[in-house]
Amino acid sequence: MSGLKSGGMRTVDVARRAGCSVQQVRNLERDGVLPPATRTAAGYRIYTETHLQSALAYRALAAGAGPTEAKKIIRAVHQSPTSQDALALLDAAHARLDAERRQLRQAEEAARAITGEPIEDVHASDSMSISELAAALGVRPSTLRHWDTEELVVPDRDSVRETRRYTPTQVRDARIVHQLRKAGYRIAPLRTLMPELRCAHRSEEVAAALAARDAGIAARSKALLDGAAALSAVLSLTASAP
Repeated sequence: MSGLKSGGMRTVDVARRAGCSVQQVRNLERDGVLPPATRTAAGYRIYTETHLQSALAYRALAAGAGPTEAKKIIRAVHQSPTSQDALALLDAAHARLDAERRQLRQAEEAARAITGEPIEDVHASDSMSISELAAALGVRPSTLRHWDTEELVVPDRDSVRETRRYTPTQVRDARIVHQLRKAGYRIAPLRTLMPELRCAHRSEEVAAALAARDAGIAARSKALLDGAAALSAVLSLTASAP
């Protein structure tokens, strides 16, 4: 389309270069992620390099920290001349990933120890009540009831009083679920994973699950790095703007 100012881009140009749809570009402008575009006499939007870098920063930051946080960070860049708020939000996103990574390392260590525990030669007296297991794990009994409902850890039932009793094998399952939940695993993926963990190669399955989580964290960390580079470009363009 002719009539654009020198260096200007159409909506479709930004969409193609940022890897999103034309409607997404318009939505980002509406949400304040992109600064307001100027218009031609015919009403067509004119975007600049600042808009493109803002869109690129949003896509990367959304992959690393989530769409809500990404919008907050980039809006803060456009709203504050010093961008201290944006940098603080970006630091917080990195800190959350660092905390997840540290929790994952703890989960890996715990899972290795738990899956290596022998369960041969066990006795009925070694089983635990729901209150005993909850206290041992540091969770509420309602959490264990929820895991039972979701079929993550299904205890035996007392034949007379129908109370839950956890065998040593079930206790170990509960400890694995507890560690994986602390590492960030949601209920739905665990519902699929736990039957596999009860098979003969349980330690390998736990290791694979944690490795997948580790890869996910690494991908999000890389996305934050890419987003920070685009964000730096936005800051430079904003600072040099007349």
